Amino acid sequence: MPTKRQVETLFQGATFDDLLLRPQWGVVDSRREIDLTLPLAGDIVLCLPLVGANMDTVTGPEMAKALALEGGIGFLHRNQPIGEEARGVTLVKRQHAHIIEEPKVLWRKHSLGEARRMMELLSISGILLEEKPGSRVLAGILSHRDVPTFAIEEDAPVDRFMTPFDRLVLARPDVTLEEAERLMYRHRKEKLPLVDRQRRIRGLITMRDLRLAKNRPYSTKDGKGRLRVGAAIGARGDFLERARALLDAGADCLLMDVAHAHSTVVEQGVRAFRRRFPGVLLVCGNVGTGAGARFLAGLGVAAVKVGIGPGRGCRTRLETGAGVPQLQAIREAYLALGRRTPLIADGGMHDDKDIALAVLAGASTVMLGSALAGTDEAPGVAIDNPATGQRTKLYRGMTSPQAVLAGALPHEAAEMLSTPQEGQSVELPYRGSVHSILARIRGHLQSAVSYAGEASLAAARAKIARAPAGYFVRLTEASRRESFER
Repeated sequence: MPTKRQVETLFQGATFDDLLLRPQWGVVDSRREIDLTLPLAGDIVLCLPLVGANMDTVTGPEMAKALALEGGIGFLHRNQPIGEEARGVTLVKRQHAHIIEEPKVLWRKHSLGEARRMMELLSISGILLEEKPGSRVLAGILSHRDVPTFAIEEDAPVDRFMTPFDRLVLARPDVTLEEAERLMYRHRKEKLPLVDRQRRIRGLITMRDLRLAKNRPYSTKDGKGRLRVGAAIGARGDFLERARALLDAGADCLLMDVAHAHSTVVEQGVRAFRRRFPGVLLVCGNVGTGAGARFLAGLGVAAVKVGIGPGRGCRTRLETGAGVPQLQAIREAYLALGRRTPLIADGGMHDDKDIALAVLAGASTVMLGSALAGTDEAPGVAIDNPATGQRTKLYRGMTSPQAVLAGALPHEAAEMLSTPQEGQSVELPYRGSVHSILARIRGHLQSAVSYAGEASLAAARAKIARAPAGYFVRLTEASRRESFER
């Protein structure tokens, strides 16, 4: 296991364009067979070791869902009211599950307008209806196919349009997924309510979730088949109230995110968090040194986030002169902690090869911001520039004036902006769906593992992080031009 020594000469002052990987003897027949699984924190492992940054132009519910479907995970940003962040967690957790244990229910006499609004709000295609308010006794189902598209009175009761109980295909609560799938295929049903002998609703299985379980076995899911999602909190103010709401909504992991986490503020925050939530997975960051990583690990956090100022939306190094070149920072943290505590490398990655280098130097996962921004799934609206014809989306650091104003209450804005900000906003080209970007990164990571001479990213990381001098080449200015200028 690495000791608490100073970072090797190879990594001193190094970032991602300073090293190349020496190609090794290849051991796989097909790069598509290469396993990319690595730990995030605690019992959460990622089949694609990518983490969506907790930024308001990067990770909202749609991005978190997309990342989890592809084997990664997203941390929802906290630049919003507590209720909004908690609702984002709920939206992700309800998107897919082997069994929806507490499906949304409406009384059969609720109005069509109320049902339509609930379906839109929760992004669901059907609602179970109960006989009496609160009874959970199944009366029928209202699906999107039952809702008329033509003009109609919005206050009409939903039982005029529902599929009634005696025409439903049902199953008992202990039905297996295989039995449920056969039943739904046989009757050509998209939803299978689970009821007991008293007709009380005990759950719901959807064909969409069954197909997902088969088609995307690498998705990041919890034990109930729901997509995993993380959420961010601070270290002061309402952070414990926010944490409670996020956990109640189903968050799998919380991130205490502070620009300079090697601090008294974070020490006090983590200790207060641990007293209130002793068993919850808590990731913490950011730090840029081995000492900072040891400090956080000593507080018992489940993973440490590494990176001071390397990101495109951050101006900390420009404004304060503080920071450590990102590859050196990752290496320092790894040498301080070894494999005991997972590391999340946050920021500074401009190309896919940077992700591979970060992991091979010791990171367990990589947090991406600008690499995911500008996509359909990122929050914000794509805008067409009439002068250039180019379509763009906004990307901003969370300490940029725009982000600070967006997250502040009206009476707080002037006070918060009185402190000079260390973030900036930029316009990024619109890039379509993030799924194509994630597929590209997956392929390039698998290729990097092949060049590293292993069949899994975990094996390549273990081998190279243990003795990097035999596997990396430090570049000169001429070799950088040869490598990267095209």
